[in-house]
Amino acid sequence: MAKCVMVLYPDPVDGYPPKYARDSIPTIKSYPDGSTVPSPSSIDFTPGELLGCVSGALGLRKFFEDGGHELVVTSDKDGPDSEFERELVDADIVISQPFWPAYLTKERIDKAPNLKLALTAGIGSDHVDLDAAQQRGITVAEVTYSNSISVAEHAVMQILTLVRSFVPSHRWAAEGGWNIADCVEHAYDLEGMDVGVIAAGRIGRAVLRRLAPFDVNLHYTDTRRLSPDVEKQLNVTFHPDVESLVRSVDVVSVHSPLYDATRQMFNERLLGTMRRGSYIVNTARGEETVPEAIAAALRSGQLAGYAGDVWYPQPPPADHPWRTMPNNAMTPHVSGTTLSAQARYAAGTREILESFFAGTTIRPEYLIVEGGKLAGTGALSYQK
Repeated sequence: MAKCVMVLYPDPVDGYPPKYARDSIPTIKSYPDGSTVPSPSSIDFTPGELLGCVSGALGLRKFFEDGGHELVVTSDKDGPDSEFERELVDADIVISQPFWPAYLTKERIDKAPNLKLALTAGIGSDHVDLDAAQQRGITVAEVTYSNSISVAEHAVMQILTLVRSFVPSHRWAAEGGWNIADCVEHAYDLEGMDVGVIAAGRIGRAVLRRLAPFDVNLHYTDTRRLSPDVEKQLNVTFHPDVESLVRSVDVVSVHSPLYDATRQMFNERLLGTMRRGSYIVNTARGEETVPEAIAAALRSGQLAGYAGDVWYPQPPPADHPWRTMPNNAMTPHVSGTTLSAQARYAAGTREILESFFAGTTIRPEYLIVEGGKLAGTGALSYQK
């Protein structure tokens, strides 16, 4: 028998389950690169249900019960007196999501001698100390590609929201006003702008493809350059580094993993090199910026807008500077947890667990750390 501690975000304030807006969701059979969607032996939920909250339990309660395993599901994750900290000490498996991450620091890993698997329901394992996991021989896995398109759609939405100054316009309408001049004093067309993507992986490429019909000039930077055929197909200009990219564009969309080279890269110095009135959309990780520097750039007018859905820590404190800075269109970390995405990452979580319990190979695209080293997707995405 194994013990699993699952850390998920709290239920809706109006109770669970909610009233769903739709009766079903489209069936996706494969991802844009041709790889297959998660394929567990079966599922115990209806796609389109709210699975990412505590009561949803990723649709896995019956799976754990049928296997004779212990399952603890909680949203209480922060601090030494949290339920997560208390239950972690004898856990074999920890499951959490990027939207409500259970931070597995070295200190916490040291307190969990039985821990064998740290599983992210979604994409992104930077809330796990990967060095400590390697040293301990813990397997780290995530459901790669499960919500990539969800995040790409959110990024495109937020680019348009900033450039078209949607938030102030909606506020005037919602509050009974009709102040056209106030609505449009910061509104522009995206057409003709230079738009750059940092990291052209699955999400970054999906953003580039979705922006191409807007007749913008596309740019990107990545540690691995795209093939000439893909660059030609996307009509995109390559930049050798972030510094070159941000000097050359009006809009930056951030999609890079968090590691030493990207941590706090959007600092006062880098922001000062950008075109005045630039926009940043960050659906990667909040730690890739210096929050105070972003807020200052918005107040000075160096930045025309900042949006995204990633913060640090998550959830952020009530006095986080991004909550009150001007010209922002921030959201909680929701881009990758639509009901559509949840059906995929819940199924992928079960697929990984089935392999883990059976002692069979976990798909390489799901692996971040295995056998004491970076593996699969982790070997491609995370750098020292």
